[in-house]
Amino acid sequence: MNKDNVKLAIAPIGWTNDDMPELGSENTFQQTVSEMALAGFTGSEVGSKYPRDPAILKPMLDIRGIQICNAWFSTFFANGDKAKTIDEFTNHMNFLHAMGARVIGCSEQSKSIQGTTLAVLEQKPIFSDEEWRLTAEGYNELAEIAAKKGMRLTLHHHMGTGIQTPAEIDRFMESTNENVGLLYDTGHIYYSEGSQQAMLDVLTKYLPRIFHVHLKDVRDSVVAEVREKSLSFLDGVKKGTFTVPGDGVIDFKPVFKILDDYGYKGWMVVEAEQDPALANPFEYAVKARKYIRENAGL
Repeated sequence: MNKDNVKLAIAPIGWTNDDMPELGSENTFQQTVSEMALAGFTGSEVGSKYPRDPAILKPMLDIRGIQICNAWFSTFFANGDKAKTIDEFTNHMNFLHAMGARVIGCSEQSKSIQGTTLAVLEQKPIFSDEEWRLTAEGYNELAEIAAKKGMRLTLHHHMGTGIQTPAEIDRFMESTNENVGLLYDTGHIYYSEGSQQAMLDVLTKYLPRIFHVHLKDVRDSVVAEVREKSLSFLDGVKKGTFTVPGDGVIDFKPVFKILDDYGYKGWMVVEAEQDPALANPFEYAVKARKYIRENAGL
């Protein structure tokens, strides 16, 4: 891949899980970002242990050669919480802009079951027509707000949410304006559909609107257990549903080729939440970096 076009980041969720802070509670912020840099990454998303004052955070990252590229933001448009969502989004956007990030990754969390005990493969929410309308309207507005700041908005399709499957991604993309992008996540599409081809089809279909990429691998054996035992999303995470590229069942070589052939410009982020007690974060960061170097030439 073109090194001038693509930068590599890794998410801190492998060190400390924001949804289950007991996973990796022993790992400090400074250890996390130091190990990111030592593993060979130049970017990071934002975790719960990161200082939120740019004057404090930026020097701590600069000295390690790490840049903030994005941070999760939850939207609640389908629930009707438009005013609150936009107000909180503006503050979030301003923080990211001050940190040098130019992409904002959002997830529509109305009715989401990803943080609950409900069975993720059987009890995901389904939006009504009105909820779809509110969501699309809200994202169109956020994209305009972001554009005025020189930033780009993306929707992170996610397991356990109302925008998980390819059909739901299609409806969202068809309902929103061209300046609303997609945060393409290999692991969540593969998990949802159990198919490498479905994962590649979404990538190919929305290339012009993919502004940010998450590289996440999947262990089929854990997904099978989640399905068989009707487990929740977080149960699966603890058991090891996700791992870093090169350690699961996904073949990333066609992902890299499709992005490169198109001329993708932006960040690719290794994001593989696991239990740090079972999967040493630094070891897995090194493993991911080696795999990407060998298979993407980065």
